[in-house]
Amino acid sequence: MLTKIIRAADEKGIEAAAKLSAKVIRRGGLVALPTETVYGLGANALDKEAVNKIFAAKGRPQDNPLIVHVSGIEMAKNLLADIPPLAYKLSEKFWPGPLTMIMQKRDVIPDTVSAGLDTIGVRMPKSAAFLRTIEESGVPIAAPSANTSGKPSPTTAQHVYDDLNGKIDLIVDGGSCSVGIESTVVDITGDIPVILRPGAITPSDIASVAGAAEVSQNVLKEAEEGKAPPSPGMKYKHYSPSADVILVQGSDDGFKRFISSIDNNTAVVCFSEDAGRIKHDCFVLGDKHNHAMQAARLFDILREIDKCGYKNAYIRLPDMDGIGLALYNRLIRAASFRVIDCDKVIN
Repeated sequence: MLTKIIRAADEKGIEAAAKLSAKVIRRGGLVALPTETVYGLGANALDKEAVNKIFAAKGRPQDNPLIVHVSGIEMAKNLLADIPPLAYKLSEKFWPGPLTMIMQKRDVIPDTVSAGLDTIGVRMPKSAAFLRTIEESGVPIAAPSANTSGKPSPTTAQHVYDDLNGKIDLIVDGGSCSVGIESTVVDITGDIPVILRPGAITPSDIASVAGAAEVSQNVLKEAEEGKAPPSPGMKYKHYSPSADVILVQGSDDGFKRFISSIDNNTAVVCFSEDAGRIKHDCFVLGDKHNHAMQAARLFDILREIDKCGYKNAYIRLPDMDGIGLALYNRLIRAASFRVIDCDKVIN
């Protein structure tokens, strides 16, 4: 398959990209589309055969559900059996944007999309190219991240090309993603909304609208085997480069001492404040307390580690305040939950 690339850098480019993308979507093809979070691999969510192509192109397990992207709450109504009042409040506050809501689905959504569950996640992306494609095609678009399953999510068109060239029909190049990590996923089927995957919309953001919000225990630990996860990013090793990732937590001085003891051929990912204190060449994630900056750089750094040929990578863990929870969640899955406390290892 020849994978085409089309630029969507301005209004004219966006319109041309949307028309071409919609044509591919309507005939059952696959299109990588930019969003504010990461690039998504889109297919007609109502076409089972098209959706199956997503799983084949990514090498994605069939029990990992997909998010359905819509042009707004009115399109979502046609896909959902029940829309709680909270959905309208959250959509008014956070759509278009990086929020996915889990609700009861109608039969019009194939079980392939929901991994056999009776719920689906729906989101209205902020990307003009993606929204125009939905409008032009006239169908909701199922789209996980446009990468090889398990690898770091793509935040540029080049990342998509590196993983999926020859496996999909079209890549829409909309530049770098501004948020850099996947959307927040919140289950609103119960009395209290539950965060299944943290993102740029934080639990406190949800609580400011809903009155309360809980974080699933599976956000920070492995999900149960034998059960389909209700949200992407919960069950399998995710977001990981080929390099062996080990996370490091602890004090600034402890981190400095620990890094001084490791091989120079090992990748080190640290905060801006660390870079001048250690002798290793570092991949700088961002300022220690600037989680938005860290999120925007995370996946690009993980991919760069592989390009440089590193076999091992030590990454400093951020705190879990605000968006830091989302970063923590991505990193512990990239590292298969391996965390070193540098203050305990080095005295």
